[in-house]
Amino acid sequence: MKLIRFGEANKEKTGIIIGDVKYDTSAFGEDYNEQFFEHDGLNRLQKFLDENQSNLPEVPADVRLGSPVARPSKIICIGLNYADHAKETGAATPSEPVIFFKSTTSLTGPNDPIMIPKDSVKTDWEVELAIVISKKASYVEESEALDHVAGYVLHNDVSEREFQLERNGTWDKGKGCDTFAPLGPFLATPDEIDDINNMRLWLTVNGTKMQDGTTANLIFKIPFIISYVSKFMTLLPGDVISTGTPAGVGLGMNPQVFLKAGDVVELGIDGLGSSKQQLIAYAKN
Repeated sequence: MKLIRFGEANKEKTGIIIGDVKYDTSAFGEDYNEQFFEHDGLNRLQKFLDENQSNLPEVPADVRLGSPVARPSKIICIGLNYADHAKETGAATPSEPVIFFKSTTSLTGPNDPIMIPKDSVKTDWEVELAIVISKKASYVEESEALDHVAGYVLHNDVSEREFQLERNGTWDKGKGCDTFAPLGPFLATPDEIDDINNMRLWLTVNGTKMQDGTTANLIFKIPFIISYVSKFMTLLPGDVISTGTPAGVGLGMNPQVFLKAGDVVELGIDGLGSSKQQLIAYAKN
């Protein structure tokens, strides 16, 4: 299945993509949130579709898409998980996963604008494969890790490098700004993916290719990541784990390149669709 959420921000309805057509599943009566995944929502949704698919209303093709997952309990990210990215940033290849967090308030739709934070001069891009957790996971064995995956989703791990690297404290300062986690366009369940270890991921800025990598080059593979993270915190249904970015970020260029208002970022992953965000200047809500 390919799950979507659509409509006005913070008022999204649920839907699904069948073929190339979007359908409204709001009659199912649940959001795609922690409770949905915790209570076997994917199987219950499939049963609902088997019984009601012919009666589902179509969703207009141009409708706004929200994050395919309602606000999770946490967004966990793995840093420096591609050797070429570690090298371009001058960092050593990690001996074990680097973990940081994005705030849940950074979550936004796949095609929503990215707002450059107030006083930012080093806003950067990162195309990433993200995992959505299906059931509670604590001290999970690597061999059982994939049993805890609801699906996979495209993620732009937007980063403010000055906040992240030049201000005292953790990376989180530069990772959790508003609009810094565009997710989607859809969540693909594992059966939709041919080979999670061989997916091309790419990103362009204003039409120029910046990143072009493959998940075959992940230093730490997905089962290991899930198992590893679950040793340090309980993963809850609907939680998101973003697995790292390949080389080609603005921070690693010489001279460095950062995003400015009016720039357009497009990104995609095989089997997970593509997204497009325009950069806008900071505006107080």
